[in-house]
Amino acid sequence: MSGETRYDPAGNPVGQAAGSCDPQGQAGDPFAAPQQGYVSGGQQFGADPMQMQQGQGADQSQTQTRSSGEPSRASARARAPDRLAALLADYRPLPGVADELMDRQGNIRPVWQPFLQQLAGLSEDDLAQSQARGSQYLRDAGVFFRHYGPEDSQEDRDWPLGHLPLLIDSAEWQRIASGLVERADLLERMMQDFYGPNTLTERGIIPAEILASNPEWLRPMVGMTPASGHHLHMLAFDIGRGPNGKWWVLGDRAQAPSGAGFALETRMATARSFGDIMGRSHVLRLAGFFRAFRDALLDLRAEGDSRVSILTPGPLNDTYFEHAYIARYLGFLLVQGEDLVIRDGRLMVNTVGGLEPVSVLWRRLDSAWLDPLELREDSQIGTPGLLGALRSGRLTMINAPGSGVLETRALMAFIPRIAREWLGRDLAIPNIATWWCGQQAARDYVARHGDRMTVDAALSTSLPFDNSAEVVIGGKRPDGSPPEAGWLERGAGTLAAQEIVSLSTAPVLVDGRLQARPMSLRVMLARTATGWQVMPGGFARTGHSAATADLSVQRGGSVSDVWVVAPQAPPDDTLLAATGSRALLPQHASLPVRAAENMFWLGRYSERVEHKIRLLRAYHLRLAESGQTGLPLTGYLADSLAAMGVAVDQTMPAGLMGDMQATMASAGRIRDRFSTDGWNALTDLARTAEKIGPRLLPGDDCARAMSVLLRKISGFSGLVHENMYHGTGWRFLALGRAIERAWSTAFMLQQSIAPEAPDGAYEIVIEAGDASMTHRHRYASTTRESVLDLLLLDEDNPRSILSQVNEILGHLAGLEDLPSPAGRPGMTRIRRAVMKLQVDLSVTEAASVDAARIAGIVAATGDFSDLLADAYLR
Repeated sequence: MSGETRYDPAGNPVGQAAGSCDPQGQAGDPFAAPQQGYVSGGQQFGADPMQMQQGQGADQSQTQTRSSGEPSRASARARAPDRLAALLADYRPLPGVADELMDRQGNIRPVWQPFLQQLAGLSEDDLAQSQARGSQYLRDAGVFFRHYGPEDSQEDRDWPLGHLPLLIDSAEWQRIASGLVERADLLERMMQDFYGPNTLTERGIIPAEILASNPEWLRPMVGMTPASGHHLHMLAFDIGRGPNGKWWVLGDRAQAPSGAGFALETRMATARSFGDIMGRSHVLRLAGFFRAFRDALLDLRAEGDSRVSILTPGPLNDTYFEHAYIARYLGFLLVQGEDLVIRDGRLMVNTVGGLEPVSVLWRRLDSAWLDPLELREDSQIGTPGLLGALRSGRLTMINAPGSGVLETRALMAFIPRIAREWLGRDLAIPNIATWWCGQQAARDYVARHGDRMTVDAALSTSLPFDNSAEVVIGGKRPDGSPPEAGWLERGAGTLAAQEIVSLSTAPVLVDGRLQARPMSLRVMLARTATGWQVMPGGFARTGHSAATADLSVQRGGSVSDVWVVAPQAPPDDTLLAATGSRALLPQHASLPVRAAENMFWLGRYSERVEHKIRLLRAYHLRLAESGQTGLPLTGYLADSLAAMGVAVDQTMPAGLMGDMQATMASAGRIRDRFSTDGWNALTDLARTAEKIGPRLLPGDDCARAMSVLLRKISGFSGLVHENMYHGTGWRFLALGRAIERAWSTAFMLQQSIAPEAPDGAYEIVIEAGDASMTHRHRYASTTRESVLDLLLLDEDNPRSILSQVNEILGHLAGLEDLPSPAGRPGMTRIRRAVMKLQVDLSVTEAASVDAARIAGIVAATGDFSDLLADAYLR
C-alpha cells in the first residue's frame, strides 16, 4: 500500500506515514476545523489522531482530516439579542479543532439554538442562582471526588460540576451508539479468544508479549466459560471528536467501568439548575437504561431466591459514592469481600439472618483483588474461593475477571487489524492511533514523528490525558527536558505511543460567560435482554484551560451532563417496572453483618454526640452565669466530660468532633442504606461544628452554639425514627441508640448520687436527660428519689433507663423473626440479660436504689453491646 503525505498543524508536508490509508473526512463536513494548530503549555495540540495497524511488519493508519478556512463568527454575534451577545462575548473556539456550539461559519448549530435562546432569558443573577442550585444539590447528596496532591496527600473535594450541559442531536447520537455497539461486540469476541482458543496470538495478529506480560490477563481464567455466555455486560467508552468532525475512541473501559451513577447524579444536579429548560428541550431520559440493565441482571440469577449484589472495595475507594448510589437506586445489595463466603461451590452473603445465596455479582473492584487464593495473595478486600464459584457455573460476574486486559494501551494498536480480520471492515468509530514500540517498524515511526506523540507505559490502562510521571510528550519529559539517548530502544516493548489528540471544544460557563474548552465524552453500554443498550447521554469532561491534558478532574477539569435532544418530546420514563413484572414482587431485605454492625454503631455514636452536646451546653450555661471555672458544679461537669474524653478548655472539643467523625464514618460505610436527607443532616452537623468551632468563646457563646448543634442532631434522630423504614437495619440502629442512652443515663446517675457530688448535680442529670419540664410538673422539689424515679424507673419517660430496656426488648423480639439458623446461644443470652434488668427495674422503688445498684446497672447496660455482637454481629 502506498504512503500518504502527512502535514503539520500549519499545513506543511512533514514526510510519509508508512502504510497510511485514505483520509476519512469529507470536504463539506460541517464539523471540519480550519487547517491550523496551536501550542499550549509546551505541548502540541492540533495534530490529527490516526489509526495504525501493527503486525508482521505491516503498518496502516487512518487519519483525521481538516478543512481549510478560518470561521467567521462575528456575524452570528452581531445578530444575537443583547443577552445572548453578552453570553457569547468571550466565546472563542480554538483554532484547528471542531466546535460543538458553532459551525465553521460561526453560526450556532440547530441543536443549541432553543437552549441558548432560553438561557439568554435568564438574568445574570438568575444564572448564578441556577448554578448554585446544582452545586448545592451535589453537596447535599455527598457527591465528591478524591484529589491527590504531592507526597501522597489526598483531599475530598466537591464534585466539579460543569453546569452547562453538552447538547447532541439524537440522530447523531444514534450513529455514536451504533458505532460503540459494534466495538462492544468486537471486545466481547476478543475476550472469548483471549481466554479461549487464543487464535489472535497464534496467527500473529497480536504479539504474545502483549498478553503474556500483561498483569491484567489472568491465567486462572483461561478455559472458563461464563455462566451467562458473555464476558462483558457493562462497558464505558471515552470518546472525542477530532478536527474533521469524526468521533474517535480514546479509551475502552471494561474492568469495572465507573460513570453510570455519576452520570445520573450529574443529570439530577443539572436539572436543579436548568429544570425548566430541560423540560422544554426534548431531552432523552436515563431511567430506561437503568431499568433495562436491572431487569437483565435479575434474569441472570441462577435461582429465583438468590441475590444480585454489587461488590465494592469499600468506603476508601474513589468511586464508593457511586457504588452505594447505584445499589440504592437499583435496589441491589451492596457487599464487601468480607461479607461473602463460599459454601459448596456457591457464593453466599453472611447476613444477620444467616447465609443467603448470591448468583449475580456486579464487581466494582479490579480483578486482581477478587480472590487471594488464586490471584493477589495480599488482597484483603476479596473473597477466598471466588474464582472457584465462577467455575461451578452458579455465579455470573459483571464483568468477568480479566476484562481489564481490554483497557491496555498497547492493545489499541492492534484493534484496527482485528476488526478487519474478523469483520472485514474498519470500525465505524476507530480508536486514536497507537503504536506498540515492541516492533522495530513502529519504533522507527515513533522516532521520526516523536514531536506529535505521547509515549508512555505500554501496559497502562490510563487515558491519553492521564499520563504517568515518565511520559514523553512531543519529545519532552514533563519537566521540559528531552529523554535520554536511546530511551526508545531500551524501553521497546514496555512503551506505547499515541498521537497527541486534538479534541473538539464545547461551551462552559465561566463568570457568567460562555468559553470554549476541550471536551471528551464517557458513554455507558449495558447488555440487556435485547442486546447492548447505550445510555442516552452520559457525561462530558471539559478542561479548565485550552490544554487537552487539563480534562482530568485531578487537574481542574469539570464534568457536565450530556443532553441527547430528540425532535419530539420523549415519553415519560421511570425506573419502576411494568405492572405484573416479577421485579415488583417483595423480597426479604437482606442485611449483611458488616452493615448491621455499622448501623448499630451509627446509633451509638449519634446518641453519644447528643449526650456530650447536652453536657457541654450545661457546662457553658453555668460558666456564663458564674463567670468562674473553679466552682464545684462547673468542676463536677468538667470531670464528667473528661471521663467521656471531652476537654472543656476547648470550645469545640476534639472528643466531641471525634465522635462526630465516627458517626459520619459509620454512616458513610452504609451509604446504600442511608437516605439523602439523613446524610444531609449529619453532614450539616459536622460542617456547622467545623465552621463555628474556631471562633467560639467560652460561656454563653459556646452554650448557644451547642444549642444549634443539638437541634441539628435532634433533627437527624427525628429523620431516622420517623422516615427510615423500620426493617432490620433500623432495628440495629435503634438498638445502638437505646443501649448508648441507657448506659450514659446510668453513668450520669452514678455520678450524681456519689457522696462527693456537689449541689446542683441532680439538676444537671435532669437537664441532660431533657426532662426538666416533666420534673417540674410532677415533683414539688428535686430530690434523689425524684431523679431516680423519673430517669431510672419511669417507663413513660422515653429517656429513662427502664424505657430504653423495654425498647431493647422490643427490637430483639423483632429480630427473632429473621430467617436465622436455629439454636443461636447468643440470642438467648442477650434476651435473658435484658429481661433480667427489666424485671429488676419493674419491681424496684426509687428509695431502695443505692450506689451499688446503680453501678450494677452501668455494668449491665455496658454488657448489652458485647452480648448483641455475640448474637448477631460475629
